[in-house]
Amino acid sequence: MRIALVAHDKKKEDMIDFAKRYKDILAKHELYGTGTTGKLINEEVGLPVTRFLSGPLGGDQQIGAKLAQGEMDMIIFLRDPLTPQPHEPDISALLRLCDVHCIPLATNLGTAEVLMRSLKDREY
Repeated sequence: MRIALVAHDKKKEDMIDFAKRYKDILAKHELYGTGTTGKLINEEVGLPVTRFLSGPLGGDQQIGAKLAQGEMDMIIFLRDPLTPQPHEPDISALLRLCDVHCIPLATNLGTAEVLMRSLKDREY
């Protein structure tokens, strides 16, 4: 599967911890990420991540484009719901595209863990 990993600034440590916990599962898939999140996962977890721009600079839109073209299978986007984001319209567009194209989307750790557990027993 092609999985995008995105995390707002205050959620980046959560994403790193998540990626470490599920490294064995994530390693079996193609990983994509926005700028800093992808870099951190690569450097701190050791997983290869194809990186896009940072979210505010268009990375969310790049992931959305891949999704709309049928080139993304799952999104894990650890959002910070308590901090205003300057690129909120881009975030909303990405979430809407997930709904339009029936792409599994996790916006918090609880849902992300459910998605990882669903992948654990499946072969892709």
